[in-house]
Amino acid sequence: MTPTRILVVGGGGREHALAWKLAGEPGVNTIHVAPGSAAIALEPRVQTHPEVAALDARGLVRLARQLAIELAVIGPEAPLAAGVADALRTAGIPTFGPSAAAARIEASKAFCRDVAAAAGVPMAEGRAFSDPAPAVAYARGLAARMDGTAGVVVKADGLAAGKGVTVCAGADEAEAELTAIFGAGAEQAPGSARVVVEERLVGPEASLIALCDGRVAIGLPPARDHKRLLDDDEGPNTGGMGAYSPLPDLSTERATVLLDTVHRRILGELERRGARFVGALYAGMILTADGPRLLECNARFGDPETQVILPRLGLALAPLLLAAARGELGRTAAGLGLLDPIVQTVDRAAVGIVLAAAGYPAAPRRDDAIMGLDTIGDDALVFHSGSVLASDGRFATAGGRVLTIVGRGVDLADARARAEAAADRISFAGLQRRRDIAANLPGASPAPTLAAIG
Repeated sequence: MTPTRILVVGGGGREHALAWKLAGEPGVNTIHVAPGSAAIALEPRVQTHPEVAALDARGLVRLARQLAIELAVIGPEAPLAAGVADALRTAGIPTFGPSAAAARIEASKAFCRDVAAAAGVPMAEGRAFSDPAPAVAYARGLAARMDGTAGVVVKADGLAAGKGVTVCAGADEAEAELTAIFGAGAEQAPGSARVVVEERLVGPEASLIALCDGRVAIGLPPARDHKRLLDDDEGPNTGGMGAYSPLPDLSTERATVLLDTVHRRILGELERRGARFVGALYAGMILTADGPRLLECNARFGDPETQVILPRLGLALAPLLLAAARGELGRTAAGLGLLDPIVQTVDRAAVGIVLAAAGYPAAPRRDDAIMGLDTIGDDALVFHSGSVLASDGRFATAGGRVLTIVGRGVDLADARARAEAAADRISFAGLQRRRDIAANLPGASPAPTLAAIG
């Protein structure tokens, strides 16, 4: 069954991509986006509701009832952690997005480690801490054992919009970061974790997102995000400066193994804890020399991965999201002819380049006029993450990551060339971008055995 009226919660690039994809599918009449954005409002068959915030659970329930919404899809992590999905489900609205209890898999990195350990999913060596002294001592010991070859990773425990991770070259840098975190004076419950300290894993990253109904997991095509601000993975960590799909070093067969050994194990452990997960379960992994290791879990579609994954889907997304919300994903997938555990794709690659505002990520500047949007045409897809329509009728910057420019091609090289050419035609004061997205691609590697990934 295809829902005819869908509510997408959020207003960034991920939600723009979701609205674009869903609005173009057969059987879908209208996509409502709350709050949405001026750019999202320009998509055919899309209506935005800027008067309703993504965290306004009561307002969203009221809107969904007024519009007779048949499916709600929650994009950002903050509404999920705040229980917006719970409110919509309680009101009888089929909702694709986990409960607040299940969304802890992203909202707390310490909780993610605990769930992964109980499920037998291998992660980096690490521990969670609520006090600075043992955290610093552990970081120093870990750095010594790493012998300076990899480094130490310090992660703020809660939500940080993809930016709460610091890769430290050694013990002194880790201690400085820990001191800054614990000295911030943020309130916390007694005994709760504030930080996670881990070894730095070495290898290419991979993002594998699965549509889940609590028990069944169906994978979307893998993608790779580029987190650092600058070329060659230099500069500070960001929410993501670009992505591409497919991955030469993560085949469909290999991704299928990971669905079994990561996603389904985590689903089982969450259900055992009374936190059944319905939504998009994002597993960020490092493909190490010893096999894949889980880096983090997110409780929603990735950003900017969604912008390059959705244009590659060879199947309508709306029926799968509704089936997941109803707990009928396996039966619906079989009825749609989806026999493999990974959604089939069109024979095209996609590369997305993020254009970020001046000062991002520390202090993004706003209100810089964006030039060149009218020159793109059909050459590339443009998804708006942080823009506003100015009084002169032109778009201006309004956030850290402003646009994602997506090129599609017969292979990654073709898609990258198209994305680069389109991005070159857009400008605004202080624009920041990487020029190595999908460059220097890793080679394919053999599929791991189950033993290699725990």
